[in-house]
Amino acid sequence: MNVKELPEEMLCRQQEYIRAVADLNTGKSPTAFVDTYGCQQNEADSEIIRGILMEMGYTQVFDENDADLIVINSCAVREHAEQRVLGNVGQLIHVKRKRNCLIAVCGCMVQQPQMAEKIKKSYPHVKLVFGVHALPRFPELLYRALTGEKRVFDIEKSDGYIAEGLPVLRKDKTKAWVSIMYGCNNFCTYCIVPYVRGRERSRDPKKVVAEVAALVREGCRDVTLLGQNVNSYGNDLDENVDFSSLLEMINDIPGDFRIRFMTSHPKDATPRLFDTMAKCEKVAKHIHLPFQSGSDRILSLMNRRYDSTKYRELVSYARSKMPDISVTSDVIVGFPGETDDDFEETMRLTRDIGFDGLFVFIYSKRSGTPAAEMEDPTPRSEKVARFQRLFDLQDSMTEEKSRKLLGAEVDVLVEAVQEEQNGYNLLARCESNRPVYVKGEPSLVGTFTKARITDSSKWGMYGELI
Repeated sequence: MNVKELPEEMLCRQQEYIRAVADLNTGKSPTAFVDTYGCQQNEADSEIIRGILMEMGYTQVFDENDADLIVINSCAVREHAEQRVLGNVGQLIHVKRKRNCLIAVCGCMVQQPQMAEKIKKSYPHVKLVFGVHALPRFPELLYRALTGEKRVFDIEKSDGYIAEGLPVLRKDKTKAWVSIMYGCNNFCTYCIVPYVRGRERSRDPKKVVAEVAALVREGCRDVTLLGQNVNSYGNDLDENVDFSSLLEMINDIPGDFRIRFMTSHPKDATPRLFDTMAKCEKVAKHIHLPFQSGSDRILSLMNRRYDSTKYRELVSYARSKMPDISVTSDVIVGFPGETDDDFEETMRLTRDIGFDGLFVFIYSKRSGTPAAEMEDPTPRSEKVARFQRLFDLQDSMTEEKSRKLLGAEVDVLVEAVQEEQNGYNLLARCESNRPVYVKGEPSLVGTFTKARITDSSKWGMYGELI
């Protein structure tokens, strides 16, 4: 099996540094605050950081003003996310003056050399900076930052390794993220991810299955499998295991739980995937399948390697196998060179498909990507207007779909106690991934039950437990 795992001796070395930092903390009660920006993969990375910190003797806090160590896990997908990170990191200088805390910035944003250099020059209160490929070496890097006077920077450029066996501290016992692969080979022209996260690396399927089985035994009821493109899972493995095979293996794990996954790339989605979803009773009948644009011309400029016809055929086939499947998607408006006609194709595809939910983004220029060099004559005001039109269209379709469920009985997983609003104190979620707010005892958290839908809004549905 061709799994690019971190060598055992390197993992042992990091365990030694975990113990070394724990020794530094002996007799103390240090606190740590980990703040995460961006996607679910970043959330999963932060859970590893929290797990490492727990073994080092740190107690987790939820306010930077209470922390001896602050870790900011950054995102590079959009300029807005980077500006938020930089703005918040800049404000941390006030916390540093009050508590003399150690501040670290990690993740995709600082994997870009120009951003790491910006922090080095403009944010001297940041002591530790490390990119996504240095995450397995976090114990060593933190030890150096704690014991040395110099600032520590590690943004090694690499295709990366898979580090099995690192500790994980999850915030939620009911739901869990499980990374099945890392990196991306697609090189969509607007996307920075392949440049910062490296090439695709699939985890050993037996280790993925073992991790999910352990989570289910511990009471987890909703497992989301993560990858930049889960449909290409296994392409780099020697054995004949693809993503559909992995779904079948996880579906065979004993227990009452749901399997979700994201993200799927349409170019690699196949009838076999939807056949597998249909026959596996634990796989949620929901797929997040980003289409990005309804214009074939723009899709070609994006290097998406499918067209609108193939996308329609995929959704049609999925619905033929699972009539109640929920389909959500991502779309970019204002891509360089997008015309009014191109945008109308996006509106048309959105109407034709009838998505259950749509995440709409205005194109964000990413330095180092091919799209950043493309001519972009469309004014920002026009892009904002297109964004609003598409947003309003999807809003109306989502509300209509919710109204059609009034009176229906749906299976829900009660996920959490929430701040009570009009008596609704529990957040539940149905198989389609829609939130359902219900009234009930907090002891129901982590259980499957049925709810009758009594009301709806653009934000979710309301129900009574049966």
